Formats: sequence, C-alpha cells, structure tokens
Amino acid sequence: MGLMSLVERQQGFAPEHRRTLLELAGSAIEKGLGGERLTVCATDYPEPLRAPRATFVTLHVGGELRGCIGTLEVRRTLVEDVAHNARAAAFEDPRFPPLAPAEFGRLDIHISVLSAPEPVAFASEEDLLRQLRPRVDGLILQAGLRRGTFLPSVWEQLPEPREFLRHLKRKAGLPADYWAADIRVSRYVTASIP
Repeated sequence: MGLMSLVERQQGFAPEHRRTLLELAGSAIEKGLGGERLTVCATDYPEPLRAPRATFVTLHVGGELRGCIGTLEVRRTLVEDVAHNARAAAFEDPRFPPLAPAEFGRLDIHISVLSAPEPVAFASEEDLLRQLRPRVDGLILQAGLRRGTFLPSVWEQLPEPREFLRHLKRKAGLPADYWAADIRVSRYVTASIP
C-alpha cells in the first residue's frame, strides 16, 4: 500500500478491528506477566487483521513512555506482529525494566500500523528538510551500519524538521550535525490505533 493511500485510509480499520487489536496487545502483555506467550492463530481473525503488516506498539504508564518496540519490514500477519511487539515492548525494551504487574492496570497501549517505506531522493540536507512532512512522515535514516527511525508521533515532541532530523541522527548513533554522501532516508506513514 502506498504512502498516500494509507494516509487516506488511516481511519480504515473498523472500530471492532481497532478494539480487537488493542485487546490482543493487552492479552499478549497479560500472558507475559505470567511468564507465558500468547499463541495467535491468524485464521481466527477477520481478513483485514490477517494481512502481512509491520507495526510498532508503544506503551505509556501515567503519561510516561514505558516501552516501544516494532518492526520496519513485514515479517508476519498484523495480529501476530501486534502480539509479538506488545509483549516485546512490555518486557524487552532495553531502556526500561520489564513491566510489573502493578503497572498493567494503568497501561495505555498505542499501535502504529506502518506503510511500506519509500526512499526519499535528495541532493542535500536542506533539500531533505524541505521535503519532510511534519506529523505525517515517519523516517528511517541509515548511514553505513547505523540506522534509526522515528514514528510520525515523534513530531509532537519535535515539530521542527531540523530538530527532528538532528534527534533522529543521534538515535542512529551519529552526531547531530553528521552529513555524508552515504546517508539514506526512507519515509512511511502510519495508521494509528486508538
């Protein structure tokens, strides 16, 4: 699915599908609290939820980030990816300790369903900055073996394109002012749930 068609269809998930995905993420985390993995059989779900998709699951507790894990490339069905990433965000994000049972009741789950990344052609950093679409674009920045991504929701904290790009370079392990001919950038959009 192309970038614009996903943007146009961001609300394309029916309310019952959104609920199903959020409940699935919650169930995967709840099972994980007991040391188990949720078994997901894609054929048990409606067709739109069985499509191969890449997702990120972001967790907040009390308004504070508590975990965020996802995939940039399609590896499995939407329901399988959501369950996998929800569990990973709760227990495997290296920035945070594993989620505690006491936090589960205060957990806010957000799911981002990604479009396929599309390369951005640019002649310079200024050219790239002019092409960015704040609050729309998620970006993947690569230079050599280093890579980082920001979901479109990061624009809420970094609304200015230059700062967004500087922070993304740092996330990729590069200096904020780094620029070289080997930089590659791809963009994607997300459908957000809820």
